[in-house]
Amino acid sequence: MSIARHHAEWLSLVEASGPFVSMPVLLKVFPQGLDAHDSEVMQQVRLAHAEWGVSQHPSQQGTSPDKGIHGAWVAFVLRQVLGFPDEVLIGGEAGGQAIPAGLAVTVAEQGETLRPDWVIGQEMGGQGARMLVQVYAPDQDLNKAVKGSRWAASAATRMMELLHGTGVRLGLVTNGEHWLLVNAPKGEATGYIAWYATLWQEEKLTLRAFRSLLGVERFFGVDESETIEALLAESVNSQQEVTDQLGFQVREAVEVLVQSIDRADQDRNRELLAGLPETRLYEAALTVMMRLVFLFSAEERGLLLLGDPVYDQFYAVSTLRESLREQADQSGEEILERRYDAWCRLLAIFRAVYGGIEHEALRLPAYGGTLFDPDRFAFLEGRAAGSQWQQVEARPIEINNRTVLHLLEALQLLEVQMPGGGGKVSRKISFRALDIEQIGHVYEGLLDHTAVRATEPILGLVGTKNKEPEVSLAALTAFDADQPSGLAAALKFLKKETGRSVAALKKALMLDVSAEWSAYELSRLRVACGNDEALYERVLPFAGLIRLDTFGYPVVVNGGSVYVTQGSDRRDTGTHYTPRSLTEEIVKYTLEPLVYVGPAEGKPKDKWKLKQPSELLGLKVCDMAMGSGAFLV
Repeated sequence: MSIARHHAEWLSLVEASGPFVSMPVLLKVFPQGLDAHDSEVMQQVRLAHAEWGVSQHPSQQGTSPDKGIHGAWVAFVLRQVLGFPDEVLIGGEAGGQAIPAGLAVTVAEQGETLRPDWVIGQEMGGQGARMLVQVYAPDQDLNKAVKGSRWAASAATRMMELLHGTGVRLGLVTNGEHWLLVNAPKGEATGYIAWYATLWQEEKLTLRAFRSLLGVERFFGVDESETIEALLAESVNSQQEVTDQLGFQVREAVEVLVQSIDRADQDRNRELLAGLPETRLYEAALTVMMRLVFLFSAEERGLLLLGDPVYDQFYAVSTLRESLREQADQSGEEILERRYDAWCRLLAIFRAVYGGIEHEALRLPAYGGTLFDPDRFAFLEGRAAGSQWQQVEARPIEINNRTVLHLLEALQLLEVQMPGGGGKVSRKISFRALDIEQIGHVYEGLLDHTAVRATEPILGLVGTKNKEPEVSLAALTAFDADQPSGLAAALKFLKKETGRSVAALKKALMLDVSAEWSAYELSRLRVACGNDEALYERVLPFAGLIRLDTFGYPVVVNGGSVYVTQGSDRRDTGTHYTPRSLTEEIVKYTLEPLVYVGPAEGKPKDKWKLKQPSELLGLKVCDMAMGSGAFLV
C-alpha cells in the first residue's frame, strides 16, 4: 500500500468536522506513514478499556458507575497512551497542581464559568498552555447539551468557547469512549476530530493516528514547524484546494442538470422552456444544487427527520444517494438512464420542506422561504409559469436517475488527487465539516458562469482546470491546419483559449481518432453529435481536443441547445463573499453595546449584564447588501 493510501485509510476511519491535517502535510511530516505501532501499549489499552467499561456499566442492581475508575482511565490515556509526563500535566486527580485562574472563562449571559480539568504544557519551556482537557461523564453525548445545565450548549461548543476565551488553540474533550479534539484558531473555522476508544482495538490505525498526532512528541519532541499546531495551521492552505475541487464538481453538476433540462425541453418540442431566458434556466439549476446543499446539511445536523423509516425510504437525499449508488454498482450506471423516479423524489422533498407534512406516519413543519418555493421554477415540475403547485398537477420533467446520482455525488464525494501520481480517491464530504465560508465560495464561483443558447455547433475543449472553454466549430474550421501558417495560427488560438502547452495541443490536433479510438468511443462521439452524420464528420478532426462530460460523452453542443459557459454575473453585480474574519468582528463590536449594559460605559467584561428580553426583542437588524446572509448568520 502506498503511503498516500495509508493516510487516506486512517483518515476515512476518524470523524473530521471542519479543518484537519491535510494529505500534503501528512505526506511531508509522516513520509513513512504514522508512527510505529506499539503492541505493548495496545495490550495495556485493551485491558484498561475493558476495566473501565465494566466499572461504568456494573451488573449489580443499584450500583452506580465508578467515578474513580473513570478518572483513572482518562489519566491513563493522557499519561501512558499519549505519553505526557507529570511535569507537563496540571490538574486532574486530587493533589495535582491547581489550574491557573487565567484559564477560566466566564460566559456572562449564561451565568457559567468554563474551566479545563487538565492543562497540557503549562510548565514546559515557558510556552504556556498547549492543550486544554475537559472530562465528562460516560453517559454525556459530547455533541448534545450538557445535562443539568440551563445553557443548552454541547460539550464540544463549550470547549470552543473556552479556547477562544483563553487564546489556546487546542482542546480535548472526552467522556471516556469518545475523544474529541477541538481545533479552534481565533478568527477561523473550528474543526472537530473524533476518535473512539472501542475502535482503537478494532482498527489499530486509529490508535496510531491518535498517538502520532496528539502524543507528547508532537508537542515537545519535534521542530516547531512540525508540532500539531503547526501542522493544523499549514493545512488551512489545503482547505482552499478542497473548496476549489468542490466548486469544480458542483459546477460540472450544474452543467449536467442544464443539459438534462434542455433535452427534456427538446423532447417536449421546445414548449417547456418557451420564452424562458437561458439565465433563468441556469438560476434554476443553481437553485436545485443549493437546495441539495441545504438538505445534506440539515440531515447531517439532525434538523430534519433522517432516521425515521418513512422519511429515509421516501424523502431523504442521503439515503437516496446510497440507494442509487448500490443500484449502479450492481447493474452499471447505464441502467439508471432508463429510470426517472429519483427526480420525482427530489421534487417531493423540496415540496415537503416548503409546505410541510402533516400525516400520522410523518410530520414535518412547513419552512416556506424562497429557496424551496415550488412555483419559483414551475418548469422543474413540468408546470406552466404562473401556475400554483397546490392547484395544478405536476408533470415532472424527464431527469434520469443517473443524472440525479451525479448531482448528489458531486456534493457528497470529493474526488481527491493523490500526490505522487497515485490517482484519485473519493472521500465523503461531511456537511457538518463544511464551513459556511466554503459554501459561500462555491456559490460565488457558480456566479462566474451562466447558460447561453448555441446558435451553431459548440465544442467543449480540454483545458487547464480553471480554463475549460467552449469554442464554436466554425472558429476551429476557419484555420487551415494542413498549411504551416494555418496550423501555427490554430495552435496560438487554442493555447490562448485552453491554457495548454503548444506541444500538447499539437499532439491532440494531429490525433487520428478514426484509427486510435475504439468503436465504442467513436459511437459515443456520434451520440454527442445527435447522430447527425454530417456534423459528426465535421467534428471528427477536432475530437482529440474535446473534453468528456461526467458521463464520458464528448462535449458537443448542437445548435439550438443550451450550455453553461463563463459569464460576467458576479463582476456585474459585485458579488463577493465576506470572510469570517471580517463578519465576526463587525457583528461582535456592533451588537455588544446593544445587547449588554457595560461595553458603552467602559466596564470590564466580567461586569457586563445582559439587557432585558424586551430590549433584545426590540432590536431591528438590517443587512442591506445581504447575499449568502453571512453577517446575519
